[in-house]
Amino acid sequence: MIVKEEFLSKLRRFFNLNLYEVKIWTALLSRGVSTAGELSDIANVPRSRSYDVLESLEKKGFVIMKLGKPIKYIAVPPKEVVERVKKNVQDYAKEEVKKLSDLKNTEIVDELSTLHTQGVELVEPADLSGSLRGRHNLYNHLELTIRNAEESVTLMTTAQGFLRKVEGFRPTFEKLKKRGVKIRIAAPITKDSMPALKELQGIAEVRHTDSKARFCIVDGKEIVFMVLDDTEVHPTYDIGIWVNTPFFAGALENLFELAWKSMKPAAEVAKR
Repeated sequence: MIVKEEFLSKLRRFFNLNLYEVKIWTALLSRGVSTAGELSDIANVPRSRSYDVLESLEKKGFVIMKLGKPIKYIAVPPKEVVERVKKNVQDYAKEEVKKLSDLKNTEIVDELSTLHTQGVELVEPADLSGSLRGRHNLYNHLELTIRNAEESVTLMTTAQGFLRKVEGFRPTFEKLKKRGVKIRIAAPITKDSMPALKELQGIAEVRHTDSKARFCIVDGKEIVFMVLDDTEVHPTYDIGIWVNTPFFAGALENLFELAWKSMKPAAEVAKR
């Protein structure tokens, strides 16, 4: 049996198998039913390991052990394997999420929070800054910063950035609105923005701007700003800067306030 290394690598990634497991599994698929010894020869896997590997595959739902002697193994249809693996992943994820949820109410988190609070007290304000690489990491930190807002969230973004933020942050915006946090968003409004604009109705105030900028100010204290044009950079290479600086954040918010007064409400622009 000849199976390309590239194909084996893909199977390992998709099904989270080691090299011996994926070799034995593909060998069994090519035979349908076979003994451990036969699979060991076909897959070029040491016989001393083939039984352990088949036992592992059986637990994961890839193979079935046939009754009788000599012991033989039957290949589970690939489509059924996909469903089984998917269910296992879902069950594992639910279990891990439950463990983390339960952890919130333990002394461990309290101790960690105490450590962090004491540590922050010793940090110079200038040290509360960081570089965020990749749009995924950037948006994760941006959501964390926005989620902790107490008074205001000021966002200026691009047309595509507006759509991304509505899709990703709408639940967070709703919670902030209920807490009385003032949310303002400035972005180029286009016809494509209409559905997103409707989703934010009653939650945030949105105004149209032709200017191109990407930043967020929270409570006039923290700033997250992106240094690259999102239309010219791949999401993987997007870069953001987070700075906790009330002095600069306040100054930037005052400048935004001046520009905000000259911007037209998004609803008016969208009707055109």
